[in-house]
Amino acid sequence: MEMTGTERIEAPRDKVWAALNDVDILRQCIPGCQLLEKSSETEMTATVKLKIGIVAATFKGEVCLENISSPSGYTITGQGKGGVAGFARGSADVSLTEEGQTTLLSYNCSAQVGGKIAQMGARLIDSTAKKLASQFFSEFNRVVSDA
Repeated sequence: MEMTGTERIEAPRDKVWAALNDVDILRQCIPGCQLLEKSSETEMTATVKLKIGIVAATFKGEVCLENISSPSGYTITGQGKGGVAGFARGSADVSLTEEGQTTLLSYNCSAQVGGKIAQMGARLIDSTAKKLASQFFSEFNRVVSDA
């Protein structure tokens, strides 16, 4: 599954960059996030509870930041296991472009799922992924713009 998009954030790029690296902000923006902790400057552990169709699962996994180019962007990769529900892994290239006092955040994501979740069908998985991405970026935009 592939996804791309942009989000215009009413804040300077340095502020958006700082928020993208703040686990407290990320935790409140990630749908279903129960735990997000830094284990190093570039690694985090996460626990996220999600429902996809009729399958609800708690995913536990690791997230890693790579190709860091402060304050322009990075690649975020992660993988999580949801027990019998299956697994999810993916990556996203995130870039920040300064436009006056606003920042254009662009992302290009790819993801794979397996197990029971994969049996749900590509259309349901794609629509759920798009909905979760939309929820994350709109909440991230709200939190960063209001701060």
